[in-house]
Amino acid sequence: MGWDSQHQRTWAQLERQMVGGRIVDPLADADGGDAPGFTRKRPEYEKKPVVRGHSTVPYAELHCHTNFSFLDGASGPEELVEEAVRLGLEALAITDHDGFYGVVRFAEAARDYQLKTVFGAELNLTFGQERAGQPDPQGEHLLLLARGQQGYAKLSSQIAKAHLRGGEKGRPLYDIEVLADALDGQAVVLTGCRKGSVRSALLTEGIDAAAKQLARLEELFGAENVYVELTDHGYPLDGEHNEALAALSKRVVATNNVHYHAPGRRRLATVTAAVRSRSSLDQIDSHLPAAATAHLRSGDEMAARLGRAPVIAAYRLGEELAFDIKLIAPKLPPFIGLKPGETESSLLRRLVYEGAHDRYGINHPEAYTRIEKELAMIDDLGFPGYFLVVWDIVRFCRVNGIYCQGRGSAANSSVCYALRITNVDPVREEGLLFERFLAPERDGPPDIDVDIESDRREEAIQYVFDTYGREHTAQVANVISYRPRSAVRDVAKAFGYSPGQQDAWSKQIDRWHGVSKQDVDGVPGHVMHFANELLAAPRHLGIHSGGMVICDRPIIEVCPVEHARMPKRTVLQWDKDDCAAIELVKFDLLGLGMLSALRYAFKFLEIELDLGDLHPDDPEIYAMLCRADTVGVFQVESRAQMSTLPRLRPERFYDLVVEVALIRP
Repeated sequence: MGWDSQHQRTWAQLERQMVGGRIVDPLADADGGDAPGFTRKRPEYEKKPVVRGHSTVPYAELHCHTNFSFLDGASGPEELVEEAVRLGLEALAITDHDGFYGVVRFAEAARDYQLKTVFGAELNLTFGQERAGQPDPQGEHLLLLARGQQGYAKLSSQIAKAHLRGGEKGRPLYDIEVLADALDGQAVVLTGCRKGSVRSALLTEGIDAAAKQLARLEELFGAENVYVELTDHGYPLDGEHNEALAALSKRVVATNNVHYHAPGRRRLATVTAAVRSRSSLDQIDSHLPAAATAHLRSGDEMAARLGRAPVIAAYRLGEELAFDIKLIAPKLPPFIGLKPGETESSLLRRLVYEGAHDRYGINHPEAYTRIEKELAMIDDLGFPGYFLVVWDIVRFCRVNGIYCQGRGSAANSSVCYALRITNVDPVREEGLLFERFLAPERDGPPDIDVDIESDRREEAIQYVFDTYGREHTAQVANVISYRPRSAVRDVAKAFGYSPGQQDAWSKQIDRWHGVSKQDVDGVPGHVMHFANELLAAPRHLGIHSGGMVICDRPIIEVCPVEHARMPKRTVLQWDKDDCAAIELVKFDLLGLGMLSALRYAFKFLEIELDLGDLHPDDPEIYAMLCRADTVGVFQVESRAQMSTLPRLRPERFYDLVVEVALIRP
């Protein structure tokens, strides 16, 4: 039931209808939460008018790398989906290296076109062999495709365990026997590219060695789950090698080992190969493909190259393996520490009333009426567990003397105030509406961001890891994508320009979107062209400023986790928008330097400070704000805020709510 009972529309649906699915206010394209102001929400995928093609021979591409193979693939998941639809493919798999980084974006785009989706990964079985820094990274590859929801969970789990076993970022450690036993027939093996054990043995030792490697895979994974893969990229011996491989098994499928959606993207693929190898194009020229052959092809074209039988076999296998990733949406786990006979709702109610007696006293009808209303809505929407998790984190901080408090719209909640998640009394302060924080019409769970003193935030993060375990919780990734400066710098390096020249060009750029001749002086046209093609492509994985995800089942069954560069940190392979799309619940634990500054100041004065003792009605504070004397004051220290404060002249807390919202909608 939405706010508009006649049309059953939610507020979010109405907003999308009014603005055509796009946010038109340039100040309003942040993520809509209370987290750092310039974290941007990825816009929803917009379906393009692609005319669906048709082939007389049905086909599904089962070996395809997106640009989430990080400088290996040269096309985004959405581009690959659009091209697959244009070519008339029945299904498409993505098989990025050692992970499921781009599967959510891939699934969202494919759903719009009703293209069937297959999920897999190409694993590097050689431990310690990094792809970066080498023109042709060595190592044995194994390509796996998940069989439905159960196969996806098992494959995701095994990829995560390999990353955790490896002990550092980018170095998964697989044990093929353990992998085969854990998958238990829920994944299909393709013999893969020239770095797969079967084709590699054929190229180096001959057909008998290839047959032995195939027999080994069939013994490990089950003969019915192993398919010989045929690929023709136009090399002189491709036909001969494919004939030899096809003779080894009755289960043979055609693929094109795709690395970009269309032939025209081949040049960008060579540029990214140079960036990945940290070399110039001249230096790696001998390792580059001779032609643009690793692109999507129609069923008819694949049949002309490899014959009808393996192409139709690929189509049938794709039909068998396809499923919608929506099936794996997880929930929050039951709150840890419930007593026998106690529910999350009853525990939350008890904690709230204990806190309310401390905050409001016994006789405060207005406060208790509001608390009852809020508790009823929290219970109806099924969010008691969410509030308990946040309460537990805040309780840990308070017990250990770590300054923390909730920020943003959570200050509208008396429940949050009673639990000491926030320190603003919404009953006392006028204008703080609970419905801005939580309402049936709002999509998804509430958004409670917790500010923690930056010098001790790590203790809170490790508490969450220790409480729920690294297989049930992880930090959210931040996909580091190319911006104009980094794109110009990397492309210039790929074309062999000196480091000084790379920096001189990149430092001229001040824009975030696109590179043009008006922005920079003297940049060659080809550098500018490929820099623009590279914009927004993922370069590597970082960590979100504070987001953590907790699941009712092992998080590694939903999305693989891997080590971050920071010690004792493990991170999901998805960013915050991917997590939201798949309905993972995120908690933001944000580091705030000003809280640490308060800590040190009061420690120097040898005074104990309880943030709950501070009240937002000090006239001297408002006089300081009206003078725009706010350097170092969180949320109101930007130039925009400092120029607005003397004009609006805030005199009470709600004035500050309006002030901040004007600049950070």
